[in-house]
Amino acid sequence: MSLALNKPKLNNLASDIWKSAERLRGKFKAYEYQNVVLPIIVIRRLECVLIKWREDKASVVIANRPKMTTKELAKLVKGLEISTAPFSNKTDWTLRKVYEEDHTLLEENFRAYINGFSKNVDDIIEHFNYRATISQIVKNNRLAPILNQYKELELGPDKLSPLEMGYIYEEILRRFSEQSGEEAGEHFTPREVIRLMVEMLDIPIPDRHTSIYDPACGTGGMLSVAKEHLLERADTPKQKANVEKYVTVHGQELSPTNYAICQADLLIKNDQQAKVHLGNSLIPHDPHSKEPGDQFPESKFRFDFMLSNPPFGVTWGGKDGYEAEARKLKKTRYQAGMPRVNDGALLFLQTMLAKMKPAGQGVSRIAIIFNGSPLSNGDCGSGESEVRRWILESGWLDAIVMLPDQLFYNTGIFTYVWLLRNDKPASHQGHVMLIDARQQYEKEPKSFGNKRNRMTDAHRARIEEQYRDGWKKGYADEYVKIFRYEDFSYHKVSVVFWQFDENDKPATITEPYERAFTAANLKKEQEFYDSELIFRVRLKSGKTERTEKMVLAAKDNAAKKFKALMADKPEIVSVEWTHRHYVKDDEYIPHGEDIETFLKREIAKPIIRWEDSAQLGYEILPNKHFYRYQPPTPAKDLLAEFWKLEKVAEKMLKRLAQ
Repeated sequence: MSLALNKPKLNNLASDIWKSAERLRGKFKAYEYQNVVLPIIVIRRLECVLIKWREDKASVVIANRPKMTTKELAKLVKGLEISTAPFSNKTDWTLRKVYEEDHTLLEENFRAYINGFSKNVDDIIEHFNYRATISQIVKNNRLAPILNQYKELELGPDKLSPLEMGYIYEEILRRFSEQSGEEAGEHFTPREVIRLMVEMLDIPIPDRHTSIYDPACGTGGMLSVAKEHLLERADTPKQKANVEKYVTVHGQELSPTNYAICQADLLIKNDQQAKVHLGNSLIPHDPHSKEPGDQFPESKFRFDFMLSNPPFGVTWGGKDGYEAEARKLKKTRYQAGMPRVNDGALLFLQTMLAKMKPAGQGVSRIAIIFNGSPLSNGDCGSGESEVRRWILESGWLDAIVMLPDQLFYNTGIFTYVWLLRNDKPASHQGHVMLIDARQQYEKEPKSFGNKRNRMTDAHRARIEEQYRDGWKKGYADEYVKIFRYEDFSYHKVSVVFWQFDENDKPATITEPYERAFTAANLKKEQEFYDSELIFRVRLKSGKTERTEKMVLAAKDNAAKKFKALMADKPEIVSVEWTHRHYVKDDEYIPHGEDIETFLKREIAKPIIRWEDSAQLGYEILPNKHFYRYQPPTPAKDLLAEFWKLEKVAEKMLKRLAQ
């Protein structure tokens, strides 16, 4: 199926919806706009579904019982709706009817309509906290304009597919985020990117139970596209029935607003096989806590396929985080290491890895979107490096795909799809594929926020071909490279070496002596430097101060010289010394290289000592591996361009002067 959408139509619809938010200016704060608008969008979409259901059901009934009166028909259809429809409303209200009735009863009638929904819709309304918002809307005299804005808006699935409605939700959420000045932590995933992830996971048409999981499911896009993709691939009615029967989707979402939108979407599609919970998937669940945690614990749940776009750079520690709760899983789920508290991306990946099936007990595969931080943040031995080491040495990481920039709505940065699996074929074992897909895009005809690029079917097919065929012997493609996992490891070596001056002579430095000035310390300095040391010691005897110069050669008796200097037992006021200059530095040496050979070659100075770190560090630098040198523009060409622009500027100035 092509992912081409009518962007002008969707942009216009988003703009129409945005007008209702602009009407709130001066009455609501910017961050409150979404509390008003998003629930009414969801309610109107649900209402459109119900109206269509009632019309279809009435047509069927009247065809069989043509003599039924209008009143009898309405009563029968309402009874069927309440007893058999996926969701219902026990009242006869719609947004249009509420608006067209007496406006002195507007709030009363609207609340009656809201309260008439079945429990599954009421749960969605509660997570929007919409009843409290209605009071604010009424207080600010905005209920009538809001109802008027939405009472006729065509938001039903027959007018807007789930894919199109997803774009509308995300565009509106993006605008709210910008308006309220929120940090860009949530980056809604373009459907073509989700499609790429789903296809690279290679989910088969099932003949048994197949589970799909997203620990940060947002409005449910990943889960929806995964199932839609399987339904599209199903060639026969039996295969389609198997998808509906065997595929279960599981998700968890921290934001009540996103959770409510996701639940509404699942209701509209009447997906009985979907299980989505509100809560933080990175912490253990405590039924008695006000903050729900992971309701798919690995002790009970293991999944076949997992995909996610967790928020980038979100703080999980500190006073506003949930560090104490997350650390309860340090000895189990996060035993490999915990990343820095201002970026929890690798916690999501560890959560997904914990829910893989044990080796030999079934296939589990993961596709996850990251920015560049999880690739290389953290020094040797840090939580991030240790997590990468654990993943690579466990043999789970199969490939990383470098995506084009400006694919996402809220950010223009480059992103990466990591593919992990517990069933790597023998030809993949011990290796990781990197795919440079940064050029696999075309420009959007009209941008959606920061989304100025898009991936077409052909671009996705190209990446999938590279991933599929890139492992074959003899395959050649400059945009595909395969590495051993050891290629991403390095030694962090602390090295101390002598420094030289501009004349290539031993450099010296004069500085205060910070240690205790004792015979024992002087002997240690003498042994370390093995060269002349000069001390200028300011001494005080009674009220008299003096400065003594003590020269300590490599072979001198340090204790004897110190004793002579301190013969009259003076007070030491200060000590300054001149010694040979040395440098302490850390060298990062690729694993497999001989450390001593590397140090001699790269430092090319006498080395005093070096020490390797206790553990190898791990980082993945795709940009380095796909770097292509581009020579700078020749100076003569730059100069020619400069003079060309100069002439253009002169002509413009002449026109302005006329």
